[in-house]
Amino acid sequence: MAWEAIEAPPGTAPPQPMTVRAQSIPARHFFPEHAHRWNQMVYAISGVLTVAVEGHSFVISPEQAVWLPTGLRHRVGSLLGAEFRSLWIADEAGRGLPENPTVFGVTPLLKALIVEATAIEGKEDRDGYAGRVTDLILDQLRRACPLAGALPWPRGGSSLTALCETLYADPADPRGPRALSAEIGMSERTLARRFETEMGMSLRTWRRRLRQFKAIELMGGGLDVTRAAMELGYSSTSAFVYAFRTDMGCSPQAYMRGRGVERPE
Repeated sequence: MAWEAIEAPPGTAPPQPMTVRAQSIPARHFFPEHAHRWNQMVYAISGVLTVAVEGHSFVISPEQAVWLPTGLRHRVGSLLGAEFRSLWIADEAGRGLPENPTVFGVTPLLKALIVEATAIEGKEDRDGYAGRVTDLILDQLRRACPLAGALPWPRGGSSLTALCETLYADPADPRGPRALSAEIGMSERTLARRFETEMGMSLRTWRRRLRQFKAIELMGGGLDVTRAAMELGYSSTSAFVYAFRTDMGCSPQAYMRGRGVERPE
């Protein structure tokens, strides 16, 4: 199924100092590559976004956001659909924030502030409340912790894209490299080489990171640890907990508590 482009709204005015845009992105829709004359924070309060910038493509969950400095060309879309929240921030207000594209973690407080800023966008601000919310958001952005990276994603149109979409839709898919390479019409060796070149890691490493990424998405959406383990194809809950702890340094329950989400065992 092909992806469809979304037209940007006409007549957008520069942020003074911040503008919040809320938009639902349907499944397999995207904003074509473009740039802004201001900074942008790319975020989704639900769903997953695909972001392409500087020749790299990756996906982010509601636990993550991307900072895009002024003038940087980028493309944003969603494979399964998302509730998109875009913060446009003027250069003056964005002083002290990264000069390069940066993926960072979104705290429960920052998410709540974004939701509130969306609710009051465009309303009369007699007592300066909107300005105080903006100041708090900017303060949180300056305190945000950069992440080593999100889940890498192939550039649109490559033969790897369909494969990654299939595995993303079903992370429990049991097929190995031989069957997967045959599905997209290439040899195992070619698939391995293409993955290393385009994704910067092996297929096996990417699938492990995919499971980790989906685990956080599923538990953030309300699934308990046992249900998440089943959805991801683990043989048991304990196997899932062990794998999660190995990659993240803590149990799934501890991770979600740290994100302000209580998850049942």
